[in-house]
Amino acid sequence: MQNIRILTAGDSSLLVEFGNEISPEINRKIAATVQLLREQHIEGIVDMIPTYCSLLINYDPRVLSYDEIRERVLALTKMETIAGTQRKRVFEIPVCYGGKYGPDMQNIAEHAGLTEEEVIQIHSSRDYLIYMLGFLPGFTYLGGLDERIHTPRLANPRLKISAGSVGIGGSQTGIYPLDSPGGWQLMGMTPVKTYDPGRDIPILVEAGDYIRFVPIDEAEYLRIKELADRGEYQCTVHEGGV
Repeated sequence: MQNIRILTAGDSSLLVEFGNEISPEINRKIAATVQLLREQHIEGIVDMIPTYCSLLINYDPRVLSYDEIRERVLALTKMETIAGTQRKRVFEIPVCYGGKYGPDMQNIAEHAGLTEEEVIQIHSSRDYLIYMLGFLPGFTYLGGLDERIHTPRLANPRLKISAGSVGIGGSQTGIYPLDSPGGWQLMGMTPVKTYDPGRDIPILVEAGDYIRFVPIDEAEYLRIKELADRGEYQCTVHEGGV
C-alpha cells in the first residue's frame, strides 16, 4: 500500500488518502480506521465518509483543532494489524431474477453468451464488497462482479427505475435504494428495503460490509415484500473476522 496522505479539505474537514487504486486491501484499511475512530469516541468528529481510496472526516473546529485530529488520525492509520482483524458482515439479499422483475436479463445473457440461469448462478455465487455508498442514500458501489457478465449500460437510460431493482452497469452491480432515473441493465429485484427513512438507522449496510445475492421465486418475493413493507423483515447477516 502506498504511503497515507492527510490533506486539508476546507476549514472543518480533512481528507485521508490511502492510495490511488480500487482494492480490497485499501478498503479494509479505510473501514478499520473508521471502526477505530468510532471506538475512540473522539469529541468533535461530526461525520466520516469513506470512498474507494480515501476517507473524508468532518469535524467541529470549535471543539477539535486540525492539528489535534490530524495527529490522532495519523496514529490510527499506522496500526496495521487492525486491518487484518476487522469485523466482517455479509448481508444476504434475496433477489427475484428475470421476467417482469428483471426486464434486461435476456440482454445481459445474450451479451455474455450465456443462458439466464447461468447468469443468475454467476451473479449469486460470490460475496460483493461494498467499497462506498453514494449517488443515492444507501446506493452501494460493489466490487467483484465476474467479468463474464460485465454488461454495458443502456444506450438510453430509463426515466424511472423502481426501488429494489438489481442491475449491472459495466463492471459494477448494485441495488437501487429509491425510485430513480438510471442506465443500468436490470436483472432482478429485491423486496428488501436497503434504505428506509422510517428505520432508526435508515441505511441497511455500511462501506466495508458485503452483500450476497440469494435467488428466490416470485412467491417468496411477495412473502418477503409483505413483511418488509410492515417493517418486520430482517436480513440474514453472517458475521466474522476478515
